[in-house]
Amino acid sequence: MTIAAIAGLGNPGDEYAATRHNVGYWLVEYLAAQHQGAFRAEKKLSGDVCQLSLRGQPGRLLRPTTWMNHSGQAVRRLLDFYKLVPEQVLVVHDELDLPPGCVRLKRGGGHGGHNGLRDIIAHCGAGFVRLRVGIGHPGHKSQVTGYVLHAPDMAETQLIRATLPAADQAIQLLVADGLERAMHYLHSPAAGE
Repeated sequence: MTIAAIAGLGNPGDEYAATRHNVGYWLVEYLAAQHQGAFRAEKKLSGDVCQLSLRGQPGRLLRPTTWMNHSGQAVRRLLDFYKLVPEQVLVVHDELDLPPGCVRLKRGGGHGGHNGLRDIIAHCGAGFVRLRVGIGHPGHKSQVTGYVLHAPDMAETQLIRATLPAADQAIQLLVADGLERAMHYLHSPAAGE
């Protein structure tokens, strides 16, 4: 099933723009810039939406303007408004279990403690595809909240931002050739070189 929408998770507001929890926003903003798209506020969708073409296929980017913990409301509204099913949505989110500079694709699964994913699963089910952007782990679960709500240091920021072109390429392959081909590209050692 073809991906028709990409939701990049994050928290709204300038104070969160550079934080680890907002790397989903970073990627959809990168995609909009690379593919000549512009975000427009869509109150009925609880988010900002950008229409663009990927490999000749029409698609939409969603930047929810709900808090991260309520991301499922915006994704559900997107599904309902455009008559999509969860399998047609790619959700981009920060991933504690991957180091900065690592990006992985997968379909389905649990929320792994990620409150944005938890809310999307509650509203939409777990059948969506995920693009997991590594941010590293602070070392202990008691430190996670503060860690994700702070900006990475300059070296980590560079590592994360350096993955965006490879993620873009993987998304184009996902749209054109399917999940297996995109995963093969993204998970190979040469991705992004």
